[in-house]
Amino acid sequence: MLAAMASIAMGTSAARATDLTLCWAAWDPANALVELSKEYEAQSGNTMHFEFVPWTSFADRMLNELNSGGKLCDLMIGDSQWIGGAAENGQYIKLNDFFDANGIKMDDFIPATVVGYAEWPKNTPNYWALPAFGDVVGWTYRKDWFNRPELQAEFKAKYGRALAVPKTFDELKQIAEFFQNRDIDGKKVYGASIYTERGSEGITMGVMDVLYSYGFKYENPDKPYDMEGFVNSDNAVKGLEFYKSLYDCCVPPGSSNGYMGEGVDAFKSGQVALQMNFAFTWPGFNTDANVGGDRTGYFANPAGPNGDKFAQLGGQGISVVAASDNKDAALTYIKWFAQPSVQAKWWKLGGYSALRAVVEDPGFATSQPYAQTFLDSMAIVKDFWAEPSYATLLQSSQKWFHDYVVAGHGTAKEALDGLVADWHATFEEEGKY
Repeated sequence: MLAAMASIAMGTSAARATDLTLCWAAWDPANALVELSKEYEAQSGNTMHFEFVPWTSFADRMLNELNSGGKLCDLMIGDSQWIGGAAENGQYIKLNDFFDANGIKMDDFIPATVVGYAEWPKNTPNYWALPAFGDVVGWTYRKDWFNRPELQAEFKAKYGRALAVPKTFDELKQIAEFFQNRDIDGKKVYGASIYTERGSEGITMGVMDVLYSYGFKYENPDKPYDMEGFVNSDNAVKGLEFYKSLYDCCVPPGSSNGYMGEGVDAFKSGQVALQMNFAFTWPGFNTDANVGGDRTGYFANPAGPNGDKFAQLGGQGISVVAASDNKDAALTYIKWFAQPSVQAKWWKLGGYSALRAVVEDPGFATSQPYAQTFLDSMAIVKDFWAEPSYATLLQSSQKWFHDYVVAGHGTAKEALDGLVADWHATFEEEGKY
């Protein structure tokens, strides 16, 4: 069947016009995709419809759609962690034959996005998506505040170094402490906005963004699913303690349940000097009336105590939903989207292309103020479990991290020990541990 699908050519009289629905989260990149897709409609004769769901309910809504065999979505830009479940449960179609027939090569995409968004099992050439939107957790900072001579002098006197982009997490915390409860232009400001949200994935994305650089590992590299001494290593404990200390010292009031949107609001409103968030937010900051242009700077995750630098992968791949009645037409959209010319337009419109021809172009790094930081960040990414049971694994980390960091229950060691016990139990039920 895939061979027949691969032979479909867009824009030919033989192709029957089809209504296609693409499902994704409701955010700025989705609006850019609507604009980009007008070119596909003109070339193919197909009509694109879009089902965009707010991030807070995106996973619940779309995973329910996949699990129920619903036919709402022909194309799904699903989160990276869904790949394992969608592949093993037959919810996405496998794309290897289609890619081969149409000259689409995974070597043409950023390697981390292929592993993160397309492969299952990981690190095997089995593809269930095309990398669609590269994303990663990084930082924005108030460059205009950092550049004030009086603040530069005060910071230098206190810490013996320039007020500049931090090289380590310890330096980041010093900067956050320096700005916490400071008056700037007659307004009280705070140190940092970080992820603390409990209901979906927020605090896990934030905590992991720090723990990787402290030495956290998901499992024993010599014994899959064995986590004792890796998830709860001494260095991982120190990382979790650091995250809590940053929360305790340096966030704005009312920051106990914040994720992407709350971070955007805190930064745009001038509340914070530093803000943790996914790279998708950066184009909006760059053009914002209050913080745009030279007022905002961008930097990749700083180093942990041993010099390691990693960052939490975000982003998604685009897949064809197996329950769709329009799989042939949906594949023509993926073929169109994979074209280098389309990917270049995707970047210009505010989408983060994962195509190497785009990001390795000599002009890419200077094409936007945040482009180099995107490249630096994508070079150091790690991702959460992509196992079919990822939702259960995520519920456990959300509970243990939030209970410790925000609610102040127990110790970091107890939280990570509890997480190991939960994750081992999940994999034991599946016969994997």
